[in-house]
Amino acid sequence: MTDLAKVPVTIVTGFLGAGKTTLIRHLIQNAGGRRLAVVVNEFGTLGVDGEILKSCAIPDCPAENIVELANGCICCTVAEDFIPTVERLLALEPRPDHILIETSGLALPKPLLKAFDWPAIRSRITVDGVLALADAEAVAEGRFAPDLGALEAQRAADPGIDHETPLAEVFEDQLACADMVLLTKTDLAGPAGVAAARAVIAAEAPRPVPVVEIQEGAIDPRVILGLAAAAEDDLAARPSHHDGADDHEHEDFDSTVVTFGEIADPAELVERIERLAREYKVLRVKGYAAVTGKPMRLLVQAVGSRVRHQYDRPWRPGEPRGTALVAIAEHDHVDARAFRAVLAG
Repeated sequence: MTDLAKVPVTIVTGFLGAGKTTLIRHLIQNAGGRRLAVVVNEFGTLGVDGEILKSCAIPDCPAENIVELANGCICCTVAEDFIPTVERLLALEPRPDHILIETSGLALPKPLLKAFDWPAIRSRITVDGVLALADAEAVAEGRFAPDLGALEAQRAADPGIDHETPLAEVFEDQLACADMVLLTKTDLAGPAGVAAARAVIAAEAPRPVPVVEIQEGAIDPRVILGLAAAAEDDLAARPSHHDGADDHEHEDFDSTVVTFGEIADPAELVERIERLAREYKVLRVKGYAAVTGKPMRLLVQAVGSRVRHQYDRPWRPGEPRGTALVAIAEHDHVDARAFRAVLAG
């Protein structure tokens, strides 16, 4: 790559728990000789995703090439965080061949695309493509693509009924901006679920877009890197619910961090997280736990009541052993005291 060539950037978007970090970890481990850099936009104050990615850094993507932005939604902190971060990555020696941006599950991709027109960076980088990850099981259940016609009829009959949830808007905006949709966790959805999810995506996407099924983030990088979409140049073809607005808010969502000591049994923690999703409509829980008698740290990732956990690394010498979990829900459902009571027992 010459110094005059633009560095391609792939934006990885998708709803909470769709598998963005898993995909990027796979790309890091299968870089194919590309020098990668990664920007992770965390929602909440616990840097889980960034640390997961740094733990699998390799020479083609060393830890110093992985940057975490934890000061808020990336599309709302362009001048303060995003532009300086990109400039810092472009100044690396050697310069990255490709930059991956993992947005938070709540980010709207279009405002981020607009940032690529900023004078400081527009001649130096280009959006190679926008990848929207969609959880096949969740989409098949209709969680993020409601029947707008039926809901509008209900709204007309009863003005007190909200016709569209914030989650639906986020999902639809991410689809509208995508150059490719990666349908994840297809093994959990089954053939009927995958077919249903594909039908929803086809109905909601404003233009035909390739849909690729993946599991555990595994996909040949040649399929998703090198799309050369130059997405910043065709914003009009990527409609958004927020077109025409100067900015947007994320007050529909909130998070709280629950910290406490060691746990005795991971299975008991799983039951508590499941209860949190069932009784308090928590969308996402992620973090770490210290298990009594275990030298390894337990990584916890939950989407609704579906909980996954694994030991990811040993506790470091002098590192305080404890448990720290981020819980994310729609704003009106966040109750920090209740969440703590359920999780900490």
